[in-house]
Amino acid sequence: MATSQTAVVGGSAAPAGQGQAGYPRRWLAAVVMITGALMDMIDVTIVNVALPSIRRDLHASATQLEWVVSGYMLAFAAALIIAGNFGDLFGRKRLFLSGAALFGLASLAAGLSGTGAELIVARVFQGVAAAAMAPQVLATFRVMFSGNERGKAFGIYGASLGFASAVGLLLGGVLTEANLFGWGWRSVFFVNLPVSVAALLAGLRFVPETRDHAARRPNLPGALLLAGSLVAIVYPLLEGRQLGWPAWVWPLMTAGVAGLAALGLIEARKPGRTTAPLLRAGLFRVPAFAAGLGLQLAFFAGMQGFFLTFALWLQAGEHFSPLKAGLTSVAFSVGSFVLAPVAVPLAQQHGRRILASGALLMVAGIGGEALAAPHVGVNGSPWPVVPGLVVAGAGLSLLVIPLVNVVLAAVPAEVAGGASGLFSTAQQLGGALGVALIGTVFFGYLNGHSFEAAMVHTAPYAMGAFALCGVLSLLLPRTAVPEEALTE
Repeated sequence: MATSQTAVVGGSAAPAGQGQAGYPRRWLAAVVMITGALMDMIDVTIVNVALPSIRRDLHASATQLEWVVSGYMLAFAAALIIAGNFGDLFGRKRLFLSGAALFGLASLAAGLSGTGAELIVARVFQGVAAAAMAPQVLATFRVMFSGNERGKAFGIYGASLGFASAVGLLLGGVLTEANLFGWGWRSVFFVNLPVSVAALLAGLRFVPETRDHAARRPNLPGALLLAGSLVAIVYPLLEGRQLGWPAWVWPLMTAGVAGLAALGLIEARKPGRTTAPLLRAGLFRVPAFAAGLGLQLAFFAGMQGFFLTFALWLQAGEHFSPLKAGLTSVAFSVGSFVLAPVAVPLAQQHGRRILASGALLMVAGIGGEALAAPHVGVNGSPWPVVPGLVVAGAGLSLLVIPLVNVVLAAVPAEVAGGASGLFSTAQQLGGALGVALIGTVFFGYLNGHSFEAAMVHTAPYAMGAFALCGVLSLLLPRTAVPEEALTE
């Protein structure tokens, strides 16, 4: 793969293997691309803190709140793989800058939204824009860097994305409560505008154009089938409760699953010689890959679903300010930071047992939240829920950070890039499904019950998702590939 890539520098092409000598501004380019990618990761968590304010100001329904979160992730999941194909074929810089521009415009539209429906549409476009940017970052890094520098660049990127989740929680609380210029929650979207403009201007100057000259043309009909299938699965879950679960819900979901299966079968039986694969169906014959993908889905379903209910409980139920709620949630990030540096080395030494331990910590941490919730009180102290958040955050590090390293130990090296793309898609789809499923349980129970009771009632569903992660982790390889192998 990398041998066919070239980086265009100053009008000439520098071979991918000569990254250190080929482009002198490679670290500036890396900073620019990471900054653009951070808009995506910050936006995932920053919106959770602002949801209660959005609900109050726009008179948004429960279903609309779910769509504000899951619409973004669903669009991201549907567009990610095809965006990577377009970057390989037409130029990654071009796709990255287009995504940054669209993200800024969609953020402006989100901040100006006057109804829940308008905000949902803007969030969908934000998700498409994020999908356009995300795959170009690591693909460009593979061209610009080589050897130890490449591993260092990948490491900085990963650490930055982990840091972004904590920044999003804090920034969401600060901006919403500060009410700058009377914008309130709208500030969490407007803050993306200067970042988007800076990424555009600096990207034009410092990011080299790269492409894969051996890339095959994108499978557009397949991409439409993929997007339609994902929507057919998630839409009934989000709308079903509000509509009273009409009869069409189940056939539509079945059609969505059938669409994914059909796409996989088509690619497996007639591998395209001229089009790039989307699902890489052959990978699903590797049990460890299938288990790892299921683990990724279950984990992000549990996490996104739980934190939707957690944010609403803290602010709408216990009347925490946005800043106080954001600061409380940061305890989760603190727990993840503690074990993040040792997660991969431990997985290389102990393999899947580390991931199973992480899943158990997640179950224990969310269970601790359910037990501690009655001890918080209206505008009370957040300290009862802090230990559970720290434990769950530590579990995240052990479970998710080394996951790709462990799974790729069973995947042929030549398809590692495609496997990573599917993992990113599963992450976003899992989050959308989690918001739909756990959100449906939460809002359904909220009718006639308090926010605290609804949060406690839904916690076992998130715990079940993490318990499933523990079971699936036992199907993974016993060892992990070295971190350096992921950058080759």
